[in-house]
Amino acid sequence: MRRSVIPLSAVVLLCAGCSWGRVADEPKPPAKAAASAPAVDHGPTLRAAVADTGKTSARIDEQIKIGDGTRTYTLAVKGAFDLAGDKGRLAVDMLDAPGPRHVDEIFTNGTVYVGGFLEMGDSWGSTARDEAEAHYLLRAPLNDPEHVLRQAAGMRKVSKVGEEKVNGMPAVHYRGILEDDMVTLRLAQDMRAKWAAGKKQIGEIPVFADVWVDRDGRVARTLLSCAMGPVSVTVTMNLADFGKPVEVVAPDPDKVTPVPSSSGVLTG
Repeated sequence: MRRSVIPLSAVVLLCAGCSWGRVADEPKPPAKAAASAPAVDHGPTLRAAVADTGKTSARIDEQIKIGDGTRTYTLAVKGAFDLAGDKGRLAVDMLDAPGPRHVDEIFTNGTVYVGGFLEMGDSWGSTARDEAEAHYLLRAPLNDPEHVLRQAAGMRKVSKVGEEKVNGMPAVHYRGILEDDMVTLRLAQDMRAKWAAGKKQIGEIPVFADVWVDRDGRVARTLLSCAMGPVSVTVTMNLADFGKPVEVVAPDPDKVTPVPSSSGVLTG
């Protein structure tokens, strides 16, 4: 299996010359400027929407785009997930790169089963869900959609952008930032070290989060993004068909082999 499309070390180091601070000639505000009204904190509204979404099921349609300045690689993650019951089945496909292109994932009873690789036949690997780690920037461990919602719930400085349509239905768009605790949530230790080294070399690296909440107070879309020079990562997850039953059957135990970790690009 091809282990990496764009290693996080490249993401961190390719923008060594970028500056994210104040522009040198930006005018400073007058010393006696009138105090502006305090910004409204929309964080509680957002977290309530994530909590309500976690009480139901949804159809997941996610796209992960990784750009290296020359081309963009796209992964698609699709399936049905019972967020309340912690179970679901996902199909993961690499749309435009060489190497392995497909994997199936089953989440049930605290375990994630991974299969569908050509070389595995009808065999599956299994990993404890709460022990899985992410090995790439803004990737969820084993593409777990509940991890994405957990990161979104942890966004800071949440502002209300306005009302837009998602999946053809009205939704309120909120925007904020992800700080280090959410960027590195469940991130493997070696990747945490590279992220920290990059920040030490470059300075602050902005990671943005956008969430759209439908009129029923549920999350209809999340967007996590980070761009540094020619390198970019965006993760867009759409949720629809809330409340539909999700049936999941674990693989035959005779065809399952425990795997301590999984770090291929298809599994995050």
